[in-house]
Amino acid sequence: QVQLEESGGGSVQAGESIKLTCTFSHYTHKRDCLGWFRQVPGKEREGVAGMTAYGNTQYLESVKGRFTISRDNDKNTLSLQMNNLKAEDTAKYFCAARGNSACYSLLPFSPTSFMYWGQGTQVSVSS
Repeated sequence: QVQLEESGGGSVQAGESIKLTCTFSHYTHKRDCLGWFRQVPGKEREGVAGMTAYGNTQYLESVKGRFTISRDNDKNTLSLQMNNLKAEDTAKYFCAARGNSACYSLLPFSPTSFMYWGQGTQVSVSS
């Protein structure tokens, strides 16, 4: 059974940094598309950052230049380095895997195109 588990969330001040890590268990698709999404109560889940098997990345416009997605296939982990955090980054963050044996395009980069999900980790940024 595929399992994804996020870690690294917490509460910080605006301008500070947090690194989220997603650990994959029982998951062997090392050429899959992976992503980070976030959600606040009452709003739809939105894509924050994604990466293809080629290493091509896509970012939400509001996080470009501040967030960096990376993957380590040897360790079965996906990370999201978040710098210069803002209050509007406050959300529950989820990691996800599309579920393809090989994935070279993130399009469409939407929650419905991802099969496997973690339980999420809360990030709270105070201004």
